[in-house]
Amino acid sequence: MKNTLVIVALFTALLANANAPLNNLNDARKTTLSLDNVKQGNILLIKNNYDVVIYKEKIETSGNYIKGFDLSELPKGDYFFELNKDSEIKIIPFHVSNNLVAYKTGKESTIFKPSIKSIDNKVYISKLSLNQEPLDINVYYEDAQGDDFNLIYSETITNDSKNIGRVLSLDGRLEGTYKIVTKTEGRTFVDYVQF
Repeated sequence: MKNTLVIVALFTALLANANAPLNNLNDARKTTLSLDNVKQGNILLIKNNYDVVIYKEKIETSGNYIKGFDLSELPKGDYFFELNKDSEIKIIPFHVSNNLVAYKTGKESTIFKPSIKSIDNKVYISKLSLNQEPLDINVYYEDAQGDDFNLIYSETITNDSKNIGRVLSLDGRLEGTYKIVTKTEGRTFVDYVQF
């Protein structure tokens, strides 16, 4: 009986060790993503080159984020991680080919979101644009029935500066909800202001 138990224990140990290299092989196929200063509620996406979302995760814990992804089974092509934060979008591109994943080092970029603030009937719009991209601004006012927004102001700001700023004075007689739609660097941002 003792000999049988010893043999079973030896086989169990051998099987456990035999599986170890397979786990390491699976870990070796994973691509590690490490991000600093994430906040709870930030959104992490993986998108393909056609801007189709293939993975979405809401960050659960503030601080540093480290996670392994097995991306080797994705079809050959260009992809990117996108971390959507409060004031910016961080983009980290990578390429998949022959089941190998490679980060496109030096091609990371950041899109700074426009900042929209309102005080009384004034709307303050500011945007950091390191690439000096133009900023389209469209302001809509909610109609009396509350089921549609009508365009009341439109402007495209082209600027040689990296800081774009605009102050808009809204008609103080038109109290209600305004929709501010800004477009820049291929992205659209929607904010609502009420006074």
